[in-house]
Amino acid sequence: MVNASIQPDVAPFQTASAMDYLPQDRLRDLQLVRLRKIVARMFERVALFRNRMSERGLGPDCIHELEDIARLPFTVKTDLRDNYPYGLFASPFTDIVRLHASSGTTGKPIVVAYTQADLGVWTNVMVRSLACCGLHRGDIVQNAYGYGLFTGGLGAHYGAEALGAMVIPISGGNTDRQIMIMKDFGVTAISCTPSYFTHLAERS
Repeated sequence: MVNASIQPDVAPFQTASAMDYLPQDRLRDLQLVRLRKIVARMFERVALFRNRMSERGLGPDCIHELEDIARLPFTVKTDLRDNYPYGLFASPFTDIVRLHASSGTTGKPIVVAYTQADLGVWTNVMVRSLACCGLHRGDIVQNAYGYGLFTGGLGAHYGAEALGAMVIPISGGNTDRQIMIMKDFGVTAISCTPSYFTHLAERS
């Protein structure tokens, strides 16, 4: 995300960013609560994690302090492929409202499922990220991430809208059109990969 214009007439603090300013002791307390919940959830609902934890003699209540995270088994990328498509889901299908996936260029794609609550978290994280970059309500964001099974486009889109920015959902590719829209629409920020932004800059 590149921000070309910071508007001085808008308050710089975004309320969604409040979590990023928690005192360290409160942050660690929150992290411990959430870590315990996710470990218990994975143990109860995902066979792969339950089996690996059991092999280490660990149960759902094995987390007593943040440092206990070092006791947990690793998840590696091949686990995501080997359990294609639904083997790592921790929520029932009735709670899942969206699926995304990787391109699958090295084999089966990696599938990610989202509940409605997950989408809310995703949006909030994007609002915090965009606010951190200096975006405000009234910015014009050209979203040049791809839309579709890839997760990038929709996440940036919903985050920018929730921030109060105006979003241009142009998606990826068609560089000459990207540059034309950027100039004609008065774009103040663009979201895309760093390499594609470099390409846009060189082309313009």
